[in-house]
Amino acid sequence: MTSTFDKVRTRIAPSPTGFLHLGTARTALYSWAYARHHGGEFVLRIEDTDVARSTQDSVDQIIAAMNWLGLSYDEGPIYQMQRLERYQAVIEQLIAEGKAYRCYATPEELDAMREAQRARGEKTLYDRRWRPEAGKTLPAPPEGVKPVVRFANPVEGDVSWDDLVKGRITINNREIDDLIIARTDGVPTYNFAVVVDDWDMRISHVFRGDEHVNNTPWQINIFNALGAPLPQFGHLPIILGDDGLKLSKRRGAVSVMDYAANGYLPEGMLNYLARLGWSHGDDELFSAEQMVSWFDGSHLSKSPAQWDPAKLDWVNGHYVKQIDEGRLAELVVAQLAAKGIVANVDQVRPKVGLFKDRCATVAALADWLSMYFAPITPAAEDLATHVTDAVRPAIAMLELRLAGLTDWSKAGIQQALKETLAAAGLKMPQLAVPVRVLVCGRAQTPSLDAVLEHFDKKKVLERLQTL
Repeated sequence: MTSTFDKVRTRIAPSPTGFLHLGTARTALYSWAYARHHGGEFVLRIEDTDVARSTQDSVDQIIAAMNWLGLSYDEGPIYQMQRLERYQAVIEQLIAEGKAYRCYATPEELDAMREAQRARGEKTLYDRRWRPEAGKTLPAPPEGVKPVVRFANPVEGDVSWDDLVKGRITINNREIDDLIIARTDGVPTYNFAVVVDDWDMRISHVFRGDEHVNNTPWQINIFNALGAPLPQFGHLPIILGDDGLKLSKRRGAVSVMDYAANGYLPEGMLNYLARLGWSHGDDELFSAEQMVSWFDGSHLSKSPAQWDPAKLDWVNGHYVKQIDEGRLAELVVAQLAAKGIVANVDQVRPKVGLFKDRCATVAALADWLSMYFAPITPAAEDLATHVTDAVRPAIAMLELRLAGLTDWSKAGIQQALKETLAAAGLKMPQLAVPVRVLVCGRAQTPSLDAVLEHFDKKKVLERLQTL
């Protein structure tokens, strides 16, 4: 924490042009955990100045994802488009102080300028043709051309900062030009609005993806021009997909809420995301509370992280096994409802303990339990392989014994199985596997007596009679 600020304040500032993707979710987690670790505050800001692409549906999805992950924010959501008057006031202040200016260059003129620079082998930078300077005479503004506003970036010296992740970074001002800070319609651009927002909201620490490293020199220069205190920046390495390319909202990334819909738990997702670029010794499994106690901003990796679905499943499976079975049953009921299968918590809860150790997700658990509430269709290959003429008489004998049970319990079912095996001269797998195929629709399950106990007796008999 720097002495410039009286408390740690972090933020997450997604643009509502799509879902909250995994990289932004990780950034939100780190920002939230850092603020909570230091007893500070966490702000949600919606950067909606891309009016053409921003949608309310995206805003709703972002907020739903934050809530699902449990990343509670102390302020927000704050919308940039509700702050246009503030941005305009700061722009006019900068113009009055000679730190910004109106530029009337047309797109065609700028294209010609860049083409000429490329022909000379030069870097394509704005040539400051409309920048007021001592001894320079500017032409009269052309009629019918709406100007943009450009920031008068320093032309000499370096911009340096001590990045929380990457260490010392220095970029020469000659490498950057006078960026546009307001479009022709007056709407501010990202690099300007974010500075005013972070200044007004007293943001002390900014965690964001390292694609923003090149934006930071401009932003630092704008902070300095405004006399605003500089936050500390931490640029996080990218997350790579299975193909080795960067995950992003436009390529390869899946919505956080898609993972929720597919049966992942917020505990599992947070735990997995935390380890994509940060570590605490050799700890792989930890709660959000433990992360908060450990996350002081150190041990952040400088290297890209690799998204590993198998590792996510392993982590999530741990939490499927650990969470309260009442909550697990509620989640299973929701998953079944999404499949059009009606069940209630009282029906599901007694069954989850039998199957949860086999499942990485709630969706997988719901898939197991669906056999209790919906018709099953055994695979033709399983029927041909396991339900043979040799075993059919034994299945019929078992059906009769099960029909005569007055005590439909694991012990009663187990006794019926033993008696049938003895009478038919079979071993357990020879009978149990075909019964599983007929009753459960699959050849492998937990202990057959335990599985059948949770079925309605009538349903078991009906499925055994489909020979």
